[in-house]
Amino acid sequence: MAKSPAEEIDVDGIAVRVSNPDKIYFPDRGITKRQVVEHYVAVREPLLAVLYERPTHLKRFVDGVTGEFFYQKRVPKGAPPWLETVEVRFPSGRPAEEICPTVTAAPVWAANLGTFDFHPWPVRRGRVDEPDELRIDLDPQPGTDFADAVRVAGVLREVLDDAGLQGHPKTSGGRGIHVMVPVRPEWDFVGVRRAVIALAREVCRRIPTEATVDWWKEERGERVFLDYNQAARDRTIASAWSVRGTPRATVSMPLRWDDLADVDPDDFDVLTAAGVLAERGDAHAGMHDDPRGLETALEWVERDQRDHDLGDLPYPPEYPKMPGEPKRVQPSKARADTTGKTVT
Repeated sequence: MAKSPAEEIDVDGIAVRVSNPDKIYFPDRGITKRQVVEHYVAVREPLLAVLYERPTHLKRFVDGVTGEFFYQKRVPKGAPPWLETVEVRFPSGRPAEEICPTVTAAPVWAANLGTFDFHPWPVRRGRVDEPDELRIDLDPQPGTDFADAVRVAGVLREVLDDAGLQGHPKTSGGRGIHVMVPVRPEWDFVGVRRAVIALAREVCRRIPTEATVDWWKEERGERVFLDYNQAARDRTIASAWSVRGTPRATVSMPLRWDDLADVDPDDFDVLTAAGVLAERGDAHAGMHDDPRGLETALEWVERDQRDHDLGDLPYPPEYPKMPGEPKRVQPSKARADTTGKTVT
């Protein structure tokens, strides 16, 4: 198919070029690049509120959903002069300049590069080592589905209330649920991650047959995994309003707690999300007006260690070994030595 002529659109006073706008990005539904761009134009204001001054990875599908994708973590070559950036450090210690959206044209420009998902860090550029969001990813395992994630999310809401925290749910765009928790930027990534572990463990105590924090897949069973490692440095989740790489072109949709029981994640996609926004407004508007503290959650960290001998949990494999971290060994690959101790 021949390329369609490039078009230029005005996004709040900034001209953004859209190349080959008729390129098919989602073949099952015939959704084009133009329609993805139009989605991001329509949701640009609440999306910018989510991304504003945050280091942001771009998940790019330059050949559409059926092609390969990659994460653009550094500023792409040829970025426009109005695009702002910020330096961050990866877990390895290496620095990088990442895009840092400050204008509504930024996500629209990125959409022209084949960006479906925006993956912002939970920090703002003034304090890149102190998260202002605690994020909890409820990931249904094989044998479970969105309805199971909804039940676990209800218990998580109770746990957050008990910890003095306020969560804001959204669909992941798949079968899962993301809960965004604004916090004061007074703790580092290690402290926030440990707080997530403590909160997740409390959920699992209350519904042990439905929720798990087991890092190893072979131990999770048919339960919803609370992925605590999404709180580690340089680990991100798709933002609200992001298009996901699903055949249906679903969108990660901000919700209110009372919405969860009545929605289907497939209700929200490139063709419908903007209409929901126009009709109901942004469910996460003002989310950061009342950030809370992690004091209670961190007390739970100490309690778990003192009363239950529960310390840290494994980091992802690409991370350097962290202080207090248990061995990163899959249980089925561990073996007992002649003394009866478990070794690797």
